Amino acid sequence: MSLGLEIEKDFVQTSERVKSVDLHPTKPWILTSLHSGSVCIWDYESQKLEKSFTVTGSPVRSAKFIVRKNWIVVGSDDAFIRVYDCETMEVIKEFEAHSDYIRGLAVHPSLPYVLSSSDDKLIKIWDWEKGWICTRVFEGHDHYVMQLAFNPKDLNTFASASLDGTIKIWNVDSPNPIFTLDAHAKGINCIDYFISGDELYLISGSDDYTAKVWDYKSKTCVQTLEGHAHNVTAVHVHPELPIIITCSEDETVRLWDKANYRLENTMNYGLQRVWTVGYRKNSKQFVFGCDKGTIMVKITSSKGSDAANLKQE
Repeated sequence: MSLGLEIEKDFVQTSERVKSVDLHPTKPWILTSLHSGSVCIWDYESQKLEKSFTVTGSPVRSAKFIVRKNWIVVGSDDAFIRVYDCETMEVIKEFEAHSDYIRGLAVHPSLPYVLSSSDDKLIKIWDWEKGWICTRVFEGHDHYVMQLAFNPKDLNTFASASLDGTIKIWNVDSPNPIFTLDAHAKGINCIDYFISGDELYLISGSDDYTAKVWDYKSKTCVQTLEGHAHNVTAVHVHPELPIIITCSEDETVRLWDKANYRLENTMNYGLQRVWTVGYRKNSKQFVFGCDKGTIMVKITSSKGSDAANLKQE
Protein backbone atom coordinates (compact mmCIF):
# COMPACT_ATOMS: atom_id res chain seq x y z
CA MET A 1 0.00 0.00 0.00
CA SER A 2 1.35 3.44 -0.94
CA LEU A 3 1.89 6.00 1.80
CA GLY A 4 -0.05 8.56 -0.24
CA LEU A 5 2.55 11.26 0.26
CA GLU A 6 1.60 14.85 -0.46
CA ILE A 7 4.31 17.47 -0.88
CA GLU A 8 3.77 21.22 -0.73
CA LYS A 9 6.44 23.88 -1.26
CA ASP A 10 6.58 26.40 1.59
CA PHE A 11 9.71 28.37 0.70
CA VAL A 12 12.23 28.58 -2.15
CA GLN A 13 15.25 30.88 -2.18
CA THR A 14 18.07 30.85 -4.71
CA SER A 15 21.60 31.52 -3.45
CA GLU A 16 25.17 30.34 -3.63
CA ARG A 17 25.84 26.71 -2.70
CA VAL A 18 24.24 25.71 0.61
CA LYS A 19 26.33 23.32 2.72
CA SER A 20 24.16 23.01 5.83
CA VAL A 21 20.66 23.85 7.03
CA ASP A 22 19.03 23.91 10.46
CA LEU A 23 15.48 24.77 11.49
CA HIS A 24 14.70 26.67 14.68
CA PRO A 25 12.18 24.71 16.80
CA THR A 26 10.00 27.70 17.77
CA LYS A 27 10.80 30.59 15.40
CA PRO A 28 10.11 30.47 11.64
CA TRP A 29 13.83 30.51 10.93
CA ILE A 30 15.96 28.55 8.48
CA LEU A 31 19.69 28.74 9.22
CA THR A 32 21.86 28.17 6.14
CA SER A 33 25.63 28.11 5.78
CA LEU A 34 27.18 28.75 2.39
CA HIS A 35 30.22 27.56 0.47
CA SER A 36 31.07 31.25 0.00
CA GLY A 37 31.68 31.69 3.75
CA SER A 38 28.41 33.38 4.74
CA VAL A 39 25.59 32.43 7.10
CA CYS A 40 21.95 33.43 6.56
CA ILE A 41 18.77 33.23 8.60
CA TRP A 42 15.60 33.19 6.49
CA ASP A 43 12.09 33.74 7.83
CA TYR A 44 10.01 31.22 5.89
CA GLU A 45 6.71 32.79 6.97
CA SER A 46 7.53 36.28 5.69
CA GLN A 47 9.74 34.82 2.93
CA LYS A 48 12.39 37.39 3.85
CA LEU A 49 16.03 37.40 4.85
CA GLU A 50 16.16 37.94 8.61
CA LYS A 51 19.93 38.15 9.06
CA SER A 52 23.04 37.57 6.96
CA PHE A 53 26.74 37.96 7.64
CA THR A 54 30.12 36.79 6.38
CA VAL A 55 31.90 34.38 8.70
CA THR A 56 35.12 33.83 6.75
CA GLY A 57 36.46 33.69 3.23
CA SER A 58 36.30 29.90 3.15
CA PRO A 59 33.33 27.49 3.06
CA VAL A 60 31.13 27.12 6.14
CA ARG A 61 30.16 23.44 6.12
CA SER A 62 28.12 23.31 9.32
CA ALA A 63 25.98 25.77 11.31
CA LYS A 64 23.61 24.87 14.15
CA PHE A 65 21.25 26.64 16.50
CA ILE A 66 22.03 26.25 20.20
CA VAL A 67 18.48 27.13 21.11
CA ARG A 68 18.70 27.17 24.89
CA LYS A 69 21.51 29.76 24.75
CA ASN A 70 20.09 31.72 21.79
CA TRP A 71 23.35 31.11 19.93
CA ILE A 72 24.52 29.89 16.55
CA VAL A 73 27.65 27.70 16.34
CA VAL A 74 29.54 27.58 13.05
CA GLY A 75 32.38 25.40 11.73
CA SER A 76 34.36 26.30 8.61
CA ASP A 77 37.24 25.38 6.34
CA ASP A 78 39.61 27.74 8.15
CA ALA A 79 39.42 25.19 11.03
CA PHE A 80 37.72 27.68 13.39
CA ILE A 81 34.57 27.30 15.44
CA ARG A 82 32.68 30.56 15.96
CA VAL A 83 29.72 31.21 18.24
CA TYR A 84 27.28 34.08 17.60
CA ASP A 85 24.41 35.66 19.47
CA CYS A 86 21.24 34.88 17.49
CA GLU A 87 19.77 38.35 17.89
CA THR A 88 22.75 40.69 17.59
CA MET A 89 25.11 38.44 15.58
CA GLU A 90 27.82 39.47 18.04
CA VAL A 91 30.72 37.00 18.24
CA ILE A 92 30.50 35.21 21.59
CA LYS A 93 33.58 33.03 21.04
CA GLU A 94 35.94 32.03 18.25
CA PHE A 95 38.83 29.59 18.38
CA GLU A 96 40.91 27.31 16.18
CA ALA A 97 39.37 23.90 16.78
CA HIS A 98 41.13 21.61 14.29
CA SER A 99 44.10 21.54 11.92
CA ASP A 100 41.95 21.06 8.79
CA TYR A 101 38.42 21.67 7.44
CA ILE A 102 35.57 21.28 9.93
CA ARG A 103 32.96 19.03 8.31
CA GLY A 104 30.34 18.50 10.99
CA LEU A 105 28.95 19.84 14.25
CA ALA A 106 26.46 18.24 16.65
CA VAL A 107 24.88 19.98 19.63
CA HIS A 108 24.08 17.82 22.64
CA PRO A 109 20.33 17.97 23.43
CA SER A 110 20.77 18.70 27.14
CA LEU A 111 24.44 18.99 28.18
CA PRO A 112 26.67 22.00 27.30
CA TYR A 113 28.54 20.06 24.63
CA VAL A 114 29.27 20.56 20.95
CA LEU A 115 30.95 17.83 18.91
CA SER A 116 33.10 18.73 15.91
CA SER A 117 34.55 16.53 13.17
CA SER A 118 37.27 17.36 10.70
CA ASP A 119 39.44 16.43 7.76
CA ASP A 120 42.21 16.01 10.35
CA LYS A 121 40.45 12.67 11.09
CA LEU A 122 39.62 13.75 14.64
CA ILE A 123 36.43 14.31 16.62
CA LYS A 124 36.49 16.75 19.52
CA ILE A 125 34.03 17.66 22.24
CA TRP A 126 33.76 21.23 23.52
CA ASP A 127 32.18 22.34 26.82
CA TRP A 128 30.78 25.87 26.65
CA GLU A 129 30.26 26.04 30.43
CA LYS A 130 34.03 25.59 30.80
CA GLY A 131 34.93 28.37 28.38
CA TRP A 132 34.71 26.16 25.30
CA ILE A 133 37.65 23.99 26.31
CA CYS A 134 38.17 20.69 24.50
CA THR A 135 37.40 18.01 27.08
CA ARG A 136 38.13 14.97 24.89
CA VAL A 137 39.60 14.00 21.52
CA PHE A 138 38.29 10.90 19.72
CA GLU A 139 40.81 9.22 17.41
CA GLY A 140 40.38 6.16 15.21
CA HIS A 141 39.15 7.13 11.75
CA ASP A 142 41.58 6.85 8.83
CA HIS A 143 40.01 9.53 6.64
CA TYR A 144 37.90 12.70 6.88
CA VAL A 145 35.11 12.54 9.49
CA MET A 146 32.05 13.87 7.69
CA GLN A 147 29.13 13.83 10.14
CA LEU A 148 28.12 13.13 13.73
CA ALA A 149 24.84 12.18 15.44
CA PHE A 150 23.84 11.69 19.07
CA ASN A 151 22.02 8.47 20.01
CA PRO A 152 18.41 9.40 20.95
CA LYS A 153 18.17 6.41 23.33
CA ASP A 154 21.49 7.08 25.07
CA LEU A 155 22.68 10.69 24.87
CA ASN A 156 26.11 9.71 26.23
CA THR A 157 26.84 7.93 22.94
CA PHE A 158 27.16 9.15 19.36
CA ALA A 159 27.95 7.90 15.86
CA SER A 160 30.49 9.20 13.36
CA ALA A 161 30.61 8.70 9.59
CA SER A 162 33.90 8.83 7.68
CA LEU A 163 35.29 8.63 4.18
CA ASP A 164 37.22 5.59 5.42
CA GLY A 165 33.97 3.66 4.86
CA THR A 166 33.27 3.03 8.54
CA ILE A 167 30.75 4.09 11.14
CA LYS A 168 32.11 4.32 14.68
CA ILE A 169 30.11 4.44 17.89
CA TRP A 170 31.59 6.37 20.82
CA ASN A 171 30.87 7.25 24.44
CA VAL A 172 31.48 10.89 25.34
CA ASP A 173 33.51 9.72 28.36
CA SER A 174 35.98 7.50 26.47
CA PRO A 175 38.49 8.24 23.68
CA ASN A 176 38.11 4.75 22.21
CA PRO A 177 35.19 3.62 20.01
CA ILE A 178 32.66 1.20 21.45
CA PHE A 179 32.44 -0.58 18.09
CA THR A 180 33.05 -0.04 14.39
CA LEU A 181 30.90 -0.97 11.41
CA ASP A 182 32.70 -1.61 8.11
CA ALA A 183 29.69 -0.11 6.46
CA HIS A 184 30.38 0.83 2.82
CA ALA A 185 32.93 0.09 0.14
CA LYS A 186 33.36 3.83 -0.42
CA GLY A 187 33.29 6.90 1.79
CA ILE A 188 30.35 7.66 4.08
CA ASN A 189 29.02 11.21 4.00
CA CYS A 190 26.13 11.12 6.46
CA ILE A 191 24.65 9.28 9.41
CA ASP A 192 21.40 9.38 11.39
CA TYR A 193 19.76 7.40 14.18
CA PHE A 194 16.12 6.42 14.22
CA ILE A 195 13.75 4.34 16.31
CA SER A 196 11.27 1.92 14.73
CA GLY A 197 8.97 0.17 17.16
CA ASP A 198 11.21 -0.03 20.22
CA GLU A 199 14.34 -0.88 18.23
CA LEU A 200 17.22 1.45 17.45
CA TYR A 201 18.62 1.75 13.93
CA LEU A 202 21.25 3.72 12.04
CA ILE A 203 21.13 4.93 8.46
CA SER A 204 24.23 5.84 6.45
CA GLY A 205 24.70 7.44 3.03
CA SER A 206 27.74 6.83 0.86
CA ASP A 207 29.77 7.63 -2.24
CA ASP A 208 28.80 4.13 -3.42
CA TYR A 209 25.42 5.73 -4.34
CA THR A 210 23.52 3.77 -1.64
CA ALA A 211 22.05 4.30 1.79
CA LYS A 212 22.11 1.46 4.28
CA VAL A 213 19.92 0.74 7.30
CA TRP A 214 21.63 -0.89 10.28
CA ASP A 215 20.17 -2.78 13.24
CA TYR A 216 22.02 -1.17 16.14
CA LYS A 217 21.79 -4.16 18.47
CA SER A 218 22.89 -6.86 16.04
CA LYS A 219 25.25 -4.51 14.13
CA THR A 220 23.95 -5.87 10.82
CA CYS A 221 22.71 -4.21 7.64
CA VAL A 222 19.00 -4.90 7.26
CA GLN A 223 18.43 -2.99 4.01
CA THR A 224 20.32 -1.28 1.22
CA LEU A 225 18.48 1.58 -0.50
CA GLU A 226 19.52 1.64 -4.14
CA GLY A 227 18.47 4.00 -6.91
CA HIS A 228 20.52 7.18 -6.65
CA ALA A 229 22.80 7.86 -9.61
CA HIS A 230 25.50 9.66 -7.61
CA ASN A 231 26.87 10.09 -4.07
CA VAL A 232 24.33 10.10 -1.22
CA THR A 233 25.00 13.30 0.70
CA ALA A 234 22.33 13.44 3.42
CA VAL A 235 19.91 11.05 5.17
CA HIS A 236 17.09 11.58 7.63
CA VAL A 237 14.35 9.46 9.17
CA HIS A 238 11.39 11.41 10.50
CA PRO A 239 10.36 10.45 14.07
CA GLU A 240 6.62 10.63 13.24
CA LEU A 241 6.14 10.30 9.50
CA PRO A 242 6.77 6.77 8.16
CA ILE A 243 9.47 7.94 5.72
CA ILE A 244 13.20 7.81 5.13
CA ILE A 245 14.72 10.74 3.21
CA THR A 246 17.88 10.48 1.12
CA CYS A 247 19.59 13.32 -0.79
CA SER A 248 22.18 13.05 -3.51
CA GLU A 249 24.55 14.74 -5.90
CA ASP A 250 22.26 13.31 -8.62
CA GLU A 251 20.09 16.39 -7.83
CA THR A 252 17.23 14.37 -6.32
CA VAL A 253 15.60 13.82 -2.96
CA ARG A 254 14.09 10.37 -2.53
CA LEU A 255 11.39 9.36 -0.06
CA TRP A 256 11.23 5.73 1.08
CA ASP A 257 8.65 3.83 3.13
CA LYS A 258 10.25 3.23 6.55
CA ALA A 259 8.34 -0.05 7.01
CA ASN A 260 9.16 -1.87 3.77
CA TYR A 261 11.89 0.39 2.26
CA ARG A 262 9.96 0.88 -0.97
CA LEU A 263 10.71 4.03 -2.95
CA GLU A 264 7.67 6.30 -2.64
CA ASN A 265 8.69 9.53 -4.35
CA THR A 266 11.58 11.19 -6.20
CA MET A 267 11.80 14.99 -6.14
CA ASN A 268 13.97 17.24 -8.30
CA TYR A 269 13.47 20.96 -7.79
CA GLY A 270 16.05 22.12 -10.34
CA LEU A 271 18.51 23.48 -7.77
CA GLN A 272 21.22 21.02 -8.85
CA ARG A 273 23.10 18.88 -6.28
CA VAL A 274 21.39 18.39 -2.91
CA TRP A 275 23.83 18.58 -0.01
CA THR A 276 21.89 18.65 3.21
CA VAL A 277 18.53 18.12 4.91
CA GLY A 278 17.01 19.62 8.05
CA TYR A 279 13.62 19.35 9.71
CA ARG A 280 11.56 21.18 12.28
CA LYS A 281 10.71 19.14 15.35
CA ASN A 282 7.04 18.29 15.84
CA SER A 283 6.21 19.35 12.31
CA LYS A 284 6.15 17.96 8.78
CA GLN A 285 8.49 20.65 7.46
CA PHE A 286 11.79 19.77 5.79
CA VAL A 287 14.51 21.96 4.30
CA PHE A 288 17.00 20.97 1.61
CA GLY A 289 20.19 22.84 0.82
CA CYS A 290 21.43 22.66 -2.77
CA ASP A 291 23.98 24.10 -5.19
CA LYS A 292 21.58 26.84 -6.23
CA GLY A 293 19.67 27.55 -3.05
CA THR A 294 17.27 26.36 -0.37
CA ILE A 295 13.81 24.81 -0.50
CA MET A 296 11.37 24.03 2.30
CA VAL A 297 8.58 21.53 1.79
CA LYS A 298 5.76 20.15 3.89
CA ILE A 299 5.36 16.38 3.56
CA THR A 300 2.24 14.62 4.76
CA SER A 301 0.92 11.11 4.41
CA SER A 302 -2.66 9.92 4.02
CA LYS A 303 -1.70 6.63 5.65
CA GLY A 304 -2.91 6.16 9.23
CA SER A 305 -3.42 9.18 11.46
CA ASP A 306 -1.49 11.60 9.26
CA ALA A 307 -4.39 12.18 6.85
CA ALA A 308 -4.14 15.33 4.79
CA ASN A 309 -5.18 16.61 1.43
CA LEU A 310 -2.50 18.97 0.22
CA LYS A 311 -1.84 19.84 -3.37
CA GLN A 312 1.22 18.18 -4.92
CA GLU A 313 3.60 20.71 -6.49
